[in-house]
Amino acid sequence: MLAARTDVVGSLLRPPALLEARERFEAGELTRSEFKRAEDGAVDEVLRLQEDAGLEVVTDGEMRRLSFQSQLPSAVDGFGEWDIDAFLWGEWHSDELGDMTVERPPIAVVGPLRRRRSLSGEELAYARSRTDRVLKVTLPSPSLFANFYDPERSRDAYPTLEEFLGAVAEIMREEVEELVDLGATYIQLDAPHYPLLLDPGYRDFYESRGWPADRWLELGLELDNLVIGDHPGVTFGFHLCRGNQASRWLVEGGYDWLAGRLFGRVKVQRLLLEYDDARSGGFEPLAEAPDDVVCVLGLVTTKTPRRETVDELAGRIREASRYVPLERLALSPQCGFATSILGNALTIEDERAKLATIVETAAEVWG
Repeated sequence: MLAARTDVVGSLLRPPALLEARERFEAGELTRSEFKRAEDGAVDEVLRLQEDAGLEVVTDGEMRRLSFQSQLPSAVDGFGEWDIDAFLWGEWHSDELGDMTVERPPIAVVGPLRRRRSLSGEELAYARSRTDRVLKVTLPSPSLFANFYDPERSRDAYPTLEEFLGAVAEIMREEVEELVDLGATYIQLDAPHYPLLLDPGYRDFYESRGWPADRWLELGLELDNLVIGDHPGVTFGFHLCRGNQASRWLVEGGYDWLAGRLFGRVKVQRLLLEYDDARSGGFEPLAEAPDDVVCVLGLVTTKTPRRETVDELAGRIREASRYVPLERLALSPQCGFATSILGNALTIEDERAKLATIVETAAEVWG
């Protein structure tokens, strides 16, 4: 089991030079090779940032992605027309910034899925050559893509939602096997859609497609475990949050409903859980985590520049240890700093300071 006390969920703020390069590439002003060099430089930059902070686990920051989940439709035929709004739609909330509504675009899977290339092989191969830290690769949970299934437009390709998601899971299973063959030692599935079940509106969305909450969760976990498979020596993580986009969130509520149904049934070694404010509820659900699972507490917010202190974080970790022993706890941000290229409303310096505080807190708590 990976013993790291410090972790990072996945995405990091894209450097301004990369955002500019993406705009120029999309406008036809940069060649693909020139844009790839810009991506490489951004990965180098965010790896240095994480290493300088002292993190034991690093990622490539998802510098090559539009969104944390865009790598699947980018690498697989059959998804039809889509743009970044495919990953942004919903009712997003923020007391500080105001609400943001993104309408669901007319997305649909329209043909049989065919994997053209690896989703994340390039990410792994490049970043691994640039760091000696534990390198995490993030992948989306298969059932996250239910919003691409349209009962009318998708029926010819896949008669049912279950068949479509089964095809997604099979592609993701092949991806995991390839990443392991390439030397991946830490793979994380991102599953922010499960906490959406805390909200009646989202439960209605899934039920309208014939999937009441418990049945939907059953299917999702079956697919997640298929993707994870059996890979001795590889650590698998599972990230749960309540939405993170442009410093806004989708739903609120504790893990109580999910914990007993999920924590002990997904075949992972690390649960990465959002716990940065009162929206996340209390630590009591942590008691549902099996004895061989590390709970990574996402106590540091990525949504605002607020600077957490070591004393504050150490106190919350000790509070959580009432339900899970300290030796099975770790610390991370609550989510990525830039779930998509939109990023959150804080600076790279804020990001740097927050990561350093995570490392300082771990030294205080665990020595």
